[in-house]
Amino acid sequence: MQKKIFCIGFHKTGTKTLKKALEILGYSVTGPNEVQNKNIKEELYIVVDALVPKYDAFQDNPWPLVYKYLDKKYPNSKFILTLRDDAEWYSSALRYFGEKTTPMREFIYDGVGSPVGNESHYKDVFNRHNKEVQEYFLDRNSDFLQLNFFDGDAWEKLCKFLDKEMPREHFPHLNKGR
Repeated sequence: MQKKIFCIGFHKTGTKTLKKALEILGYSVTGPNEVQNKNIKEELYIVVDALVPKYDAFQDNPWPLVYKYLDKKYPNSKFILTLRDDAEWYSSALRYFGEKTTPMREFIYDGVGSPVGNESHYKDVFNRHNKEVQEYFLDRNSDFLQLNFFDGDAWEKLCKFLDKEMPREHFPHLNKGR
């Protein structure tokens, strides 16, 4: 059985790109999951526990919200934090989500489902998450990887981290700015 891989970067940080890369490497990947679930706050761990046995890797929501739980429940798993400059991230979220809201984003952003008019709040939540993850996994390089797809060495870092041979194809880049 392959180790579980949990991608715990926020949406709009290259999560779809990472999903495709992991699929190329042979993993079954899910996510985002349950973004329209009006009861996600209450059902979060039920959803997580139901999905983890079915897949090898997990990306987008709700996975960034439960990394500590996953780390304890699934020891020896791998965790990947996808990173992006917060101004670029917010711009992307604003373009992609606009005024639309979802129960998942309301949960993540403390009741604020739309990024419109909420730049500082969204960036605060985003930056706080990244900082907390980095502190939590400090000095755990064997099971934690930070990836910024704009650095240009994603295959090399990802394959080394997962102990996989590097594919011959170019690293995917999905969901580019509109």
